[in-house]
Amino acid sequence: MKILVYQTAFLGDLILTTPLVESLKKLYPDSFLTVLSKPFGQEVFKNNPFVDKLIVFDKSKDSTFELIKNLRKERYDIAISPHRSHRASYVLFLSNIPKRIGFDKAGFSFLYTDVVPHRFDGTHEIDRNLKLLEKLPNYNPSLVEKNPKLFLSDEEDRFFENFSLKSKSYIAVAPGSKWETKRWTVSGFAETVDTLMKKGEEVVIIGSKEDEDFVNQILSKVKSKPLNLVGKTNLRQTFSIVKHSKLLISNDSAPVHMAVSFDVPVVDIYGPTVKEFGFYPYKNGYVVEIEGLKCRPCGLHGHKQCPIKTHECMEKITADMVLEKVYKLIK
Repeated sequence: MKILVYQTAFLGDLILTTPLVESLKKLYPDSFLTVLSKPFGQEVFKNNPFVDKLIVFDKSKDSTFELIKNLRKERYDIAISPHRSHRASYVLFLSNIPKRIGFDKAGFSFLYTDVVPHRFDGTHEIDRNLKLLEKLPNYNPSLVEKNPKLFLSDEEDRFFENFSLKSKSYIAVAPGSKWETKRWTVSGFAETVDTLMKKGEEVVIIGSKEDEDFVNQILSKVKSKPLNLVGKTNLRQTFSIVKHSKLLISNDSAPVHMAVSFDVPVVDIYGPTVKEFGFYPYKNGYVVEIEGLKCRPCGLHGHKQCPIKTHECMEKITADMVLEKVYKLIK
């Protein structure tokens, strides 16, 4: 049997798809399992023992027509799509895959042979995705895996040692986000870092090159000297830094799900988004948020600018609120 999982959403979404992939392989151990994802899927699924093949699709560069043609040649028996895009629906339909499972809220959902309800009712994304498996003839809940996993080689695992760090001796801080309104304040991050370091904690700041400007604003206000690795590590190297931290402080973004994959406790800072969307830490974590604001949520992903120009969902979150959760997890 040949099975295809279609997930071309964001990095965090892809990490949260790993339990679905593992569960599929346990339900059909003799199957040939393919994952179709964006280019960063190469990093997320590297060394993953449950994936037989990875298809990389970059919609900004690659031809959808060629993708369909290639999928037809593969003759897949089953396709499952946690991604709710129109493209996913029609690509799988036109690829002549006989059994196609997706969500009822997906674009062109009528093109699926089986649909599952999708609701933003507090159900975690992992559990929501795993519901798709119930449409399979061999479904067995005892074989379902709920924990996300990332797999590092021994060399990748030890990468954190390049900075003279000791495992579980430091706190990782991820201030960045693709969506500007999902970033907590410069002053909030700065005060948190300074307070932690005054108390003797070692702090490592992580992020991509896209986060450098924002992090530099934070560092300009920080009196202490945290280790700044922003823009200095690739994704697999970042996995190592996160895995060996004793705690992660992050906005509602992909590093949260990296940490959960390695059983690292998380303090997750929420602004324009809400827990009801289902992307909160799956385990070992706290969410810090301002409840009762009528403007929340203002969107599924946040925005570049606050729609009402106040950004009070983040401005009202204090360093003390974040530190309270940090100390609970450290204890």
